[in-house]
Amino acid sequence: MKKNIGIIGAGSFGIALAYLLENNGHSVKIWTRSPENAKRFDEERGNTSKLPGVTLKNAAFTPDMEEALKDADEAVLVVPSIHIRETAALMRPYLKKGALIVDCAKGIEESTLNTLSEVITGELGELDPRIVVLSGPSHAEEVSKGLPTVIVAASDDAGAALEVQDDFMCPVFRVYTSDDRLGVELGGAVKNVIALAAGVADGLGYGDNTKAAMITRGMSEMARLGTAIGAKQTTFFGLAGVGDLIVTCASMHSRNRRAGILIGQGISAKEACDRIGMVVEGVHCTRAAHKLAGKYGVTTPIIDEVYRVLFEDKAPADAVADLMLRDKKAE
Repeated sequence: MKKNIGIIGAGSFGIALAYLLENNGHSVKIWTRSPENAKRFDEERGNTSKLPGVTLKNAAFTPDMEEALKDADEAVLVVPSIHIRETAALMRPYLKKGALIVDCAKGIEESTLNTLSEVITGELGELDPRIVVLSGPSHAEEVSKGLPTVIVAASDDAGAALEVQDDFMCPVFRVYTSDDRLGVELGGAVKNVIALAAGVADGLGYGDNTKAAMITRGMSEMARLGTAIGAKQTTFFGLAGVGDLIVTCASMHSRNRRAGILIGQGISAKEACDRIGMVVEGVHCTRAAHKLAGKYGVTTPIIDEVYRVLFEDKAPADAVADLMLRDKKAE
């Protein structure tokens, strides 16, 4: 069934998904906060500064939330995690009861330690929204080129997950469903912290052995923390866990890895984020993941060391040395 879909956010992934959904035959409106950007993106038929070379056919850009969600069958949230709460509040007056919300942001709200779907529910609860989390290894640059990509749509509502699967699925974009929304969200958030660590190791000049260790032991931390909170362990061995972790730690498309490289080279976290020019989700998630680990009594040495490098001015080389010199133990 072809739908009217409102995409909330005109960054690189928002444009990539708009391109995908247009090609699937859906009618798309894209909200961006700035009237100037809405006008420019409409003229350029895309966001050439964030995703050059991608041209949309019919999608309309608007700074008016009411216009973006007018007659929408589905709303796709593609804004940075730190803006999820305020954006959901802006959407609330224009959504129908039982609205289908697809959340593509990856993070944990630091002040509450809530997942983003919990944040959205907190803002839209009276509307009884059907929330689906879309996550997995899916760099916008590759999605927009039609390179084969496989992701997961997770929801407590099986029907909603199947509906989103149908809306997004195509020959180059395969969608699996999951009922472990919590695990999918935690995997998508915490892998950004591990990707920062992997980038720091790259910036220090370490090799493939170090990268493999960061990915493997980071995976262990993700699963340990997630299961302590209530997620399924198997989720972390799937697309939203190890799949997203691998691509975020290994690819230069990853802003978290790139920021980590700069930090490993001795640049401050703030300057590294400024140089990346987009929100580096791992920096925001590190505090929340560190707090969650403390709250649930989970051992997370990599997350702890990333926290110390980012917020306690610990030298990256000292952080790696302290990871290597921890007490001996069995794997």
